[in-house]
Amino acid sequence: MKIKQIAIFMENKPGHLRTICRVLADAGVNINTLSLADTSQYGILRLLSQDWERAREILAKSGFVVNVTEVLAVEVDDRPGGLFTLLDIVGDADLNIEYMYAFTHHVGKSAVMILRFDDPDKAISLLQAKNVRFLSGSDIFGKA
Repeated sequence: MKIKQIAIFMENKPGHLRTICRVLADAGVNINTLSLADTSQYGILRLLSQDWERAREILAKSGFVVNVTEVLAVEVDDRPGGLFTLLDIVGDADLNIEYMYAFTHHVGKSAVMILRFDDPDKAISLLQAKNVRFLSGSDIFGKA
């Protein structure tokens, strides 16, 4: 249920994102989805890749600060209020979402949200009890 996500710390300067993408492209590593958060001085690039272990190794050897975290991918009804329904479940349980971003691929009539929780095991139990559908790596990356 948990999916490995790569987080890369980078200076907020022209060309840094391009360099990261070039390193991964040259190694044949595909980025399935990403999110970039920034301040005036630095940014954190978060990405999902089926080949996350290789991506981590290649980026670290290239001098980047790389961290691996676990995130959850869940389906959310693609309609007004779909995200609110999920957030309402989480809010009632006093569970904190550290960050989230949308996955651009649609599954049926659902959108996909990538979420990082402060307590992922509690989130899994809670959301499973409410019949929220989780996506696995094979759902996101396709069958290996």
